[in-house]
Amino acid sequence: MTVTTKSPTPPRRKTRANRAGATSRGTKAGWNVLSLALLAFFVTFVVFPLILVLYRAVVDPETGSFSTAYFAKFMAKEYYWGSLVNSFKVTIVATLIATVIGLPMAYVLRSVRIRGSKWINILIVISYLSPPFIGAYAWVQLLGRNGYITRAIHTLTGIELPGIYGFPGIVLVFCLQSFPLIYMYISGALKNLDSSLIEAAQSLGCNAVGRVLKVVLPLVVPTLLASMLLVFMRVFSDFGTPMLIGEGYQTFPVLIYNEFMGEVSTDDHFAAALCVVVVLIALVLFFAQRYISKRLTYSMTALKPMQAEPAKGLRGIFAYVFVYGVLALAILPQVTVIATSFMGTSGGVVLDGTLTLDHYRHTLFDSTNSSAIWNTYLFGLAAIILVVVIGMLVSYLSVRKPNAITGSLDVLSMFPYIIPGSVLAISFLYGFNSPPIFLSGTAYIIIVALAVRRMPYTIRSSSAILGQISPSLEEAAISLGASEFKSLWRVTIPMMLPGVFAGAIMSWITVISELSSSIILYTAGTKTLTVAIYTEVIRSNFGAAAAYSTILTLTSIISLLLFFKLTGKNDVSV
Repeated sequence: MTVTTKSPTPPRRKTRANRAGATSRGTKAGWNVLSLALLAFFVTFVVFPLILVLYRAVVDPETGSFSTAYFAKFMAKEYYWGSLVNSFKVTIVATLIATVIGLPMAYVLRSVRIRGSKWINILIVISYLSPPFIGAYAWVQLLGRNGYITRAIHTLTGIELPGIYGFPGIVLVFCLQSFPLIYMYISGALKNLDSSLIEAAQSLGCNAVGRVLKVVLPLVVPTLLASMLLVFMRVFSDFGTPMLIGEGYQTFPVLIYNEFMGEVSTDDHFAAALCVVVVLIALVLFFAQRYISKRLTYSMTALKPMQAEPAKGLRGIFAYVFVYGVLALAILPQVTVIATSFMGTSGGVVLDGTLTLDHYRHTLFDSTNSSAIWNTYLFGLAAIILVVVIGMLVSYLSVRKPNAITGSLDVLSMFPYIIPGSVLAISFLYGFNSPPIFLSGTAYIIIVALAVRRMPYTIRSSSAILGQISPSLEEAAISLGASEFKSLWRVTIPMMLPGVFAGAIMSWITVISELSSSIILYTAGTKTLTVAIYTEVIRSNFGAAAAYSTILTLTSIISLLLFFKLTGKNDVSV
């Protein structure tokens, strides 16, 4: 009898396809977890605080029922809605004047060879990156009731000037502060303009003015409108300038601040209703800007770029007078602040022209005062690290891993772009003033607020950089055995870093110049440079304010020069 035994079946091994499928599913799950974590970040620090603002605006604090009483209160008194009208008046006039200055400035510097144009570009950008309220403070020093120019005119002519306060002063500061943005956008558009179109118009008998009006201007109108909307949004939401020189001319951001932080009486529910109003206005402006950018903008390829020609005759004289005249007005505030920082004072008010270093000793070597400087650098650096890390990840997921989650992430990350700094700060105090997330009064709330405010710029610039990197490079790394996460870390991120770092420097300059959110969130231990400048000006301690302002201005200049070094550019055209 023969007994046959059956050999045991060897265990089945996973095939390469099975392993690849499992790896693919694990990688996809990893990307989803990362997307959800980033989404949770923006929900926590953007959506949740804004929902609380809306809740406080429409809920009666005594009964807890739905109420529109605060919006009715806003519409009932001209004191309230009149401040909104004032904001629109200031914003519209300042935007139009900034356009009248910035548009021809860009065209002249692109078409006429001006001596020192490289430094002109740098100085224009510096004037833009300097906080507007520093310009307001400097113009008070020049044209205030006791300003240098005011006193000189009174001594020579006996005329008593009223001072640069109210509507004219606010508009002056804003238009000189904002025209560089128009200039940078139009300069970038003109860089892509094909000069053969202008030559064709010239060959058909069109004169110089006609060529500008009929050829150049229609081609840059989409860019011009988009830049004007950006200026409008920036001016409309600014707090520091009207607070310093507005006096009786109150704008909407000042009204919000006074209702939330006022010394006499405050109403945080009414302040929340005002925040809702300004957010709705900002939303309308944001979507208008997106419509113009998407619907009206078209690409231009400069096969024959514009070349600056030597300045000759009346055209050359006009070009030099216009460019250097505007530049002198633009940088005069910075020059005034630096000069004031070295002048002797009595009781904080500049009285004579004696030279002294006392203001720098007071700000740099007194530990209670120098803390504002170190806080600015420390908070700014921490915020920029958050901006770079989160911004790069969000841009990568939005561009390379599009789905419902990353789409929502891309939309939410843009919300801080349209929210004024004061509104964001108020929403943070509503959201993080008690457990489970208690940040109020700490450095963390300022760092997160600064990072969230500047995140959209880095996300957009990172997405643009990523669009120039071919996905085939990542695919090649994956085909050689690298995981998707490793290919991101070893291939994509190193290629993105130079451009991201350059953008981070520009974000750094805007972060250290932030006042609207810092003035609401700071405490004695978390005061920053901008807050220190503002408080010193309010106290009429102009010497210390000038020293702080000079430190901030020099920091911005050094950072800008570093940006030029990394990018190899001589200007910042958008």
